Amino acid sequence: MCGIAGRFNFLSGAPVDAGLIRRMCDLVAHRGPDGDGLHVDGAVGLGHRRLAIIDLSAAAAQPMVDETGTAWIVYNGEIYNFAELKRQLEARGHRFRTRGDTEVILAAYREFGPDCVSRLRGMFALAIWDARARTLFLARDRAGKKPLFYLLDHDGIAFASEPKAFLADPAFKPQPDLKAISHYLTYQYVPSPWSAFEGVAKLPPAHWLLVRDGKVTTRRYWRLHYRPKRRISEAEALDELLARLREAVRIRLVSDVPLGAFLSGGIDSSMVVALMSELGAAPVRTFSIGFEESSYDEREHARTVAERFGTDHHEFVVRPDAAAMFDKLVWHYGEPFADSSAIPTYYLAELTRRHVTVALNGDAGDENFAGYERYPAHVQATQASPQPSPLLRRMAGLTRLLPTGPGPRNLFTRARLYAGTLGIPPERRYAKWMSHFDNALKAELCTDDFLRASGDPDSEALVVEAYRTSDAPDLVDATLDVDVRTYLPEDLLVKVDIATMAHGLEARSPFVDHEVMEFCASLPSDLKLRGTVKKYLLKQAAGRFLPASIIDRPKMGFGVPIDHWFRHELTELARDTLLGPTAARRGYFHLDMVRRLLDEHIAGTHHRQYQLWNLLVLELWHRAFIDGGARA
Repeated sequence: MCGIAGRFNFLSGAPVDAGLIRRMCDLVAHRGPDGDGLHVDGAVGLGHRRLAIIDLSAAAAQPMVDETGTAWIVYNGEIYNFAELKRQLEARGHRFRTRGDTEVILAAYREFGPDCVSRLRGMFALAIWDARARTLFLARDRAGKKPLFYLLDHDGIAFASEPKAFLADPAFKPQPDLKAISHYLTYQYVPSPWSAFEGVAKLPPAHWLLVRDGKVTTRRYWRLHYRPKRRISEAEALDELLARLREAVRIRLVSDVPLGAFLSGGIDSSMVVALMSELGAAPVRTFSIGFEESSYDEREHARTVAERFGTDHHEFVVRPDAAAMFDKLVWHYGEPFADSSAIPTYYLAELTRRHVTVALNGDAGDENFAGYERYPAHVQATQASPQPSPLLRRMAGLTRLLPTGPGPRNLFTRARLYAGTLGIPPERRYAKWMSHFDNALKAELCTDDFLRASGDPDSEALVVEAYRTSDAPDLVDATLDVDVRTYLPEDLLVKVDIATMAHGLEARSPFVDHEVMEFCASLPSDLKLRGTVKKYLLKQAAGRFLPASIIDRPKMGFGVPIDHWFRHELTELARDTLLGPTAARRGYFHLDMVRRLLDEHIAGTHHRQYQLWNLLVLELWHRAFIDGGARA
């Protein structure tokens, strides 16, 4: 796990400034506190910050050159099948000097070219400079665990693990990409291939990019397929699932540094801990976080699992100064990112890093096995209104008359969301459910100037297009596919990557293993969502390890009480920031509308905490990166 950065001046041919590459690396130094490295050769410069996990020797440092002395790599991630791949490459005549995976990737590239990424099992963002062919090759893992940004300018291309690295270049003048900002308002994150900075792009998951002969080519090399379906009995599916999960956990236990696991007490992280214990990683070191507000606190359930498997368990109670956290979160995420569970994730990573350098987690269990409440609700809503209906749409409009209720998770609040989207196509309904600001609310919020400058994109169409291009045979699998291509890589994996790497901690996710995901996608959807029973097959598997109190308890999520904070601790900050002269001069939003959102939330007539958090993060991001001109 590391931070990478570099430049290739393929357009101008100008020599790369070694100082620039070093400054870029300094801005991602938190990702790799164990060392740094630099390779500059004319128009090419590669930089690396190292977090040493496997093969701690100096020989494994990066940038690393291959056996021919002509190909160099900088790489962030872990390849779990590197030993097997190494044996295959040795049989083809390759020789190795190190025990780690970096040199194996280089040899695989030399042997297979860009197709080498299809042979890698793990998480990665990498750059390979082939001096002999004068080509730069960038690639990102299938699921999108590891980030990779790039910038095309008049000289060539720059790349980095985080967009803030580009601030090291005095020629880079940070400006917001308003289309990207519009998408952010909808989804709480900036989706690939956009970034929040004009001119900067994200390489999407499962894509590679090749610079050759003055041309830039990108290509998708993998996607998840939901057909054909496996012809398999439930018993066979259960046995194979356990075998695949066991293997995914086993290969993620390879480490030359201390290792542990995040433990929420939910079924996903609890299964990971159970399998770690079964595989002999005992005593497993586990880490949990909680809140004084009982409705957000899962520590009791985590303790149940920790006691069952005799783990070395550590807890931390978050009593956050939310206002003080904003500066840290805005800086580390680099783009506006409004998933408020980044706060507990950040604290959890900080706690965990005091004890271990690697932590396994349960990410993607919900996307593989239909674990969110919205999945059965979406099926039921589609069955209730199989065809779009003007009458239902008019009736849905009356839902604004329903009482809001005492909290964001209460029955009335959910009923308003559910009933308010009846009568529209299911793809649009799901897009609205996943939105902070759907198209209609965004049109009320944004000024004409902002809408014109951003192009007023139909952000909901991103989800609609994901449905349209899915090969899933039914609504359940299609919705899982949509989340695997949008919410999982753009929100959940970003949240964990940034929070953990801010503390030099490596996060490993067995449920994100692409072979596990492919197996789950091949299963009939009723093994994932059976009626209203979510995670059906995973719960059957969990029954062999976990008590019913863990398997059957309602899902809590990893939330924070921002609804309460905006009515108390954050009220003054929100008013001063969102309605002050700086935000007003920006000209993005109608201040009367922003004031209305604040007033409605404080009065308790509506729950606007997600929209307010979204707007607050966005304004603070502008102040840090656009107005403030943060530099190396």
